Amino acid sequence: MNVAVVGAGWAGLAAALRLRELGHSVVVHEAARTLGGRARRVHARALDCWTDNGQHLLLGAYTQTLQVMRMLRLDPQALFYRMPLRLESADGQFSIKAANLPAPWHLLAGIATARGLRLSEKLALIAITNKLQKAQWETPPEQTVSQWLEQGRQSPHAIRTFWHPLCIAALNTPLEAASAQLFAHVLRDSLGGNKQASDLLIPRVDLTRLWPDALEHALHGDPLGRSSVLKGHTVRQLRTAARYVQVQDRHFDAVIVAGNAPSSHRLLAQLPASPLSTAYLESLAAFSFLPIATISLRLAQPWALPTPMLLLRDDPARRQFGQWLFDSSALGRPLRHEAPHGDTLVHIVVSDARAMQEHEAADVIAGLVTQLREQTRRYAPLPEVVAHNIIVEKRATFAAVPGLARPQNRTPWPRVWVAGDWTNTEYPAVLEGAVRSGLQAATELHAALD
Repeated sequence: MNVAVVGAGWAGLAAALRLRELGHSVVVHEAARTLGGRARRVHARALDCWTDNGQHLLLGAYTQTLQVMRMLRLDPQALFYRMPLRLESADGQFSIKAANLPAPWHLLAGIATARGLRLSEKLALIAITNKLQKAQWETPPEQTVSQWLEQGRQSPHAIRTFWHPLCIAALNTPLEAASAQLFAHVLRDSLGGNKQASDLLIPRVDLTRLWPDALEHALHGDPLGRSSVLKGHTVRQLRTAARYVQVQDRHFDAVIVAGNAPSSHRLLAQLPASPLSTAYLESLAAFSFLPIATISLRLAQPWALPTPMLLLRDDPARRQFGQWLFDSSALGRPLRHEAPHGDTLVHIVVSDARAMQEHEAADVIAGLVTQLREQTRRYAPLPEVVAHNIIVEKRATFAAVPGLARPQNRTPWPRVWVAGDWTNTEYPAVLEGAVRSGLQAATELHAALD
């Protein structure tokens, strides 16, 4: 079969890879000139180098993403800086590190030796996690993370120190609005998995080079010439017929629409209406979105912190919005070998950046520099900041709220499937969810039409 994939984010690319593996010809349509969607490389003129449109952190639990890389004959061990679970605040007031023991003892020992939590808080943390595991990682469907933590008798200090940064990193949604069930799924596959599942994976190369570039090369290298990637190619027309779908002016046996939810809605709304299609489109229109910001600073020299990732304590009232600090020079080798200045970059991540967007860029940078200097006093002084770049992905993630009805990969229209982190993956809007959705859509399409 000849299949079109509309959108070359991680979901669309994973779908294309699976379709190719199943023997289908694939044509990927992508409006941008760079593959990866919301996880791609961009050129930052102010930094004089290539960087990413947002700093990303992956987990050892992201098994499908790692498998995709291996299918493309890539070595995740070389492309990621991998370390056992380690959450450490820049100011040294809190740290928790998984021990070198089999699961679950690696986490239990890590909690027992954690710095910055009282004994009662450590016991309560273990208790709430054990209770969740005994409940098969299920929570009431309408429960928020905040309600779950209150029910689990977590102290305000433990919530602020441990649970808040963990939740905001996983769901990018405030605790009082975030779905406890989605958070439980993340905990199940990371903290509740094997020892390697909770490992932290920081890309050493840009996100497009991580694996999208390799897939593009593989598709263009199809010996029969049946597969390709069309970059800078915006799809505005989609039609269905009994034996084919029409994408722009070309006929295909089927299509996987793998844009974000709003762009997918615009395409699918062109198709014939029915009671089922109306409900399906309503589910796509129900999403709300939250911005994530990544602020990159180029330093006069490498900082070389002892760990590449540190937790920051945000204080929006003082314009200190940073929540995570990533130091490229601590990765052991430059994050981007082909780019100048790659080893002098530090990246500050702000999840749910709505409050930050209300301020001028100069004020944001000044506040972040002050925040870094105040909270990293135990390390070498922050080198001079010689350039900066702010990237805000306005629709970086959907609000992971309770009761959100997410659509399935199969649509009410014949020969039309969708893929994206917004489909019913049981994950929040993370890269692994996008990959799983793409693989699932391709697998379903093959089974239905083969």
